[in-house]
Amino acid sequence: MTTRRHFLTTIGLASAASLAPWPSAAQSPAARTPLYPPTDLSMFDRPIGGVQPFAMPLAYQAITWGGKDLQAIEEIGAGGFKGIQLRSPIFAEYGSKPAELKAILTKHKVSLVVLSSGNVNGDPKVEADEITRHMKHAQFVKDLGGLYLQVIDERPKGRAATPDDYKRMGALLTKLGTRCTDMGVTLVYHNHMNALGERPEEVDAVLAAADPRFVKLLLDIAHYTQSGGDPVKAVQAYHQRTAVIHLKDVISPLPGDTKEPMRSYRFVELGRGKVNITGVVQALRQVRFRGWGVIELDAVPDPARTPKECLAINKQYVEDTLKLKV
Repeated sequence: MTTRRHFLTTIGLASAASLAPWPSAAQSPAARTPLYPPTDLSMFDRPIGGVQPFAMPLAYQAITWGGKDLQAIEEIGAGGFKGIQLRSPIFAEYGSKPAELKAILTKHKVSLVVLSSGNVNGDPKVEADEITRHMKHAQFVKDLGGLYLQVIDERPKGRAATPDDYKRMGALLTKLGTRCTDMGVTLVYHNHMNALGERPEEVDAVLAAADPRFVKLLLDIAHYTQSGGDPVKAVQAYHQRTAVIHLKDVISPLPGDTKEPMRSYRFVELGRGKVNITGVVQALRQVRFRGWGVIELDAVPDPARTPKECLAINKQYVEDTLKLKV
């Protein structure tokens, strides 16, 4: 099977060949005879299709169900969502039998959009193992007909991060992204609290060190807000590299919590926290974003509610306030 990189290489060789000199007058008439009749190429002077409009189909993250993924698939599908994000623990059960999980997804009319593959450790001593682990997950995504493999970078333990850590992580993500691309899966980098890419300047450092052809961004607007960033500005700055948006909300600081505000937070249903979600969607419309939006809620914030009830609250918000169709 031809890989994407092989295809691009072949195109490049063909383009180079097209620049070869035409047979000289000294050659035989047969050698100078064109292989193909003249072709009207004027159509290539005009843009094809024009500027594409904003489009953000919505998926839902199964994390809210706390590992009860089959229940999550059923209730997310029943809620009208056509896409889902699953986490790597499901690989332990279905990694050897992806066809069974794909049949379950199909039954509930839900497709896999993103698989959370876990953290990436930038220590060179474990690089080979890290690549092997995440590529198994990438193959799982492909077998399920999914689109994206999500990774989160890991902060070094026991010391402050250095510029070399960001460079090393960018290089490792590029290696992973290249292999994913060859497989037909796209690697997306997820900004996250307590990760190497936590604060806005750290996210920028990781992205700058990674090849944009092979490493795209999954922008989590709640994590970005909690880390001190403006998610509207992030949409504007990274719109050409952003593949997926995590629609998410957070409250901070928590009442009575003695931690510093940046470390005192709880994720909540959309519209119930401090994230400028309406501003984010407006910015996405302005940059004509075309990609999946995934609604994510790490856990039920109120024990009196169920994940299904939280889903209903989030669905009403995106439809009534954001004017997005599920």
